[in-house]
Amino acid sequence: MTLDVLLSAMHLKDYHYIDSLNITGNCVIVNQCNQTGHLTIAENGRRITYIETQERGLSKSRNKAIDHSQADICIFCDNDVEYLDGYESIILQEYEKHPEYDIIVFHVESEINPVPCYSSPRRISYLTSGKIISYEISFKRNSIGGIRLNELIGAGTKYRMGEENAFLYECLRQGLNIYYVPQKIAQLRYEPSTWYNGFNKDFFISRGASFQAMTSRYSLLLIAQYAVRKYKLYKKQVSFFQAARYMITGKNSYKQEALGKNRS
Repeated sequence: MTLDVLLSAMHLKDYHYIDSLNITGNCVIVNQCNQTGHLTIAENGRRITYIETQERGLSKSRNKAIDHSQADICIFCDNDVEYLDGYESIILQEYEKHPEYDIIVFHVESEINPVPCYSSPRRISYLTSGKIISYEISFKRNSIGGIRLNELIGAGTKYRMGEENAFLYECLRQGLNIYYVPQKIAQLRYEPSTWYNGFNKDFFISRGASFQAMTSRYSLLLIAQYAVRKYKLYKKQVSFFQAARYMITGKNSYKQEALGKNRS
């Protein structure tokens, strides 16, 4: 089996940036910048596909990386993820031990998640998929088939979050087996967020839109549980009813945009 790290980044000078992330194996880089280009390099025993694009949007960038991958296994990567030595072996060995797994979520250590979400391997369901962060997700490229990230949501779009959760929901709907393995493969170095500015109006609108993208049937239920569960975190910035109202606004706004895209 082979592995491709799928790196989505912006305004890189060149592909050598991957060395700062300790990416020692094959990699597909999509660099959102002000020019276009496509280069394939064989260097130090690794294959590097370097794509420059003027298109914007994290989901769009990751979909492009998937489409250009040639590996059996892929893993999403951001430009602040630093891999451990031997990360390739860790990832591939898990797939060799568990051929029934279509998607494996690993632990990436960060200030937000200093320890694994779960202490032992477990199956990921609709209810538990919300804890997963995009750069923890690896998958069999053949298993996901034509499933791609929703390009209406995610960083660089109007609705700036939740693309990985919508992706996992769609994989579950398609019957794929998703497992969490509490094995550390990387750590996140601290860099200021390019989109998160606290629990403000835009945040809740994006959150509501992402819930609608995940499941139209249960989006109101997800909104209600989020408003209750996160109340202690946001109550100093917005009220409970404001948060719920903003999320419903985002839900309805996304629904209209999705309908318009499907008609076009």
